[in-house]
Amino acid sequence: MKKIEAIIKPFKLDEVKDALHEIGLQGLTVVEAKGFGRQKGHTELYRGAEYVVDFLPKVKIEVICSDDLAERAVEAITAAARTGRIGDGKIFITDVLDVVRIRTGERGEEAV
Repeated sequence: MKKIEAIIKPFKLDEVKDALHEIGLQGLTVVEAKGFGRQKGHTELYRGAEYVVDFLPKVKIEVICSDDLAERAVEAITAAARTGRIGDGKIFITDVLDVVRIRTGERGEEAV
């Protein structure tokens, strides 16, 4: 199993969710986040004063899926989240050793 973590622009969340649903993924976790990468934030003008916004709003999506579905999930996220501009985000893929469904005690892929 794989854990796919994607950090994307917030306005792309619905498109990514729909793309993952289309390939058959049933569940995902979404966390509001703030951060920056190469874009290093930006400056804004507020009441005549200029200030730097270091941390930009982002959304972090976490999905657990079988190994054979992982590459399709990454491709779906990439296609749905891409704007072509700096700050589109990153995807991290890690191995998952085990999953336990708390309610039933199921383990492994059955628990996903």
